[in-house]
Amino acid sequence: MNVFKNTIEFLNRMKVLDVWGDKMDGISEKEQEELDKIPTQNPYGLIGMVFGGIAFIVGPQYGFIPVIALIFCLVTFFTFDKEKEDNPWPFYLGIVLSMTGLAMFMGGATHILS
Repeated sequence: MNVFKNTIEFLNRMKVLDVWGDKMDGISEKEQEELDKIPTQNPYGLIGMVFGGIAFIVGPQYGFIPVIALIFCLVTFFTFDKEKEDNPWPFYLGIVLSMTGLAMFMGGATHILS
């Protein structure tokens, strides 16, 4: 449980990481406070939704991809902050798409493109 908690804390720290270092250049203190009041989108939810879509597309052929996507979506779901972020639906869609790809793999179903 301690490893899981440390992982979630690490992921939460990584959400606010400014990779390029110019995210807040030229913004005053008052503007920064106003921007902090606006709800944002969790980046892990968007990544999980895209990864779930990939798992749905290629999951029937490669069964390990939906499993990895499902684990990613479930673990990163705990990084969602209801007060600062406004939309948990990308997590839900990623989980559903991953589970659909996994179910298709286990049932032997494939996408029919014609």
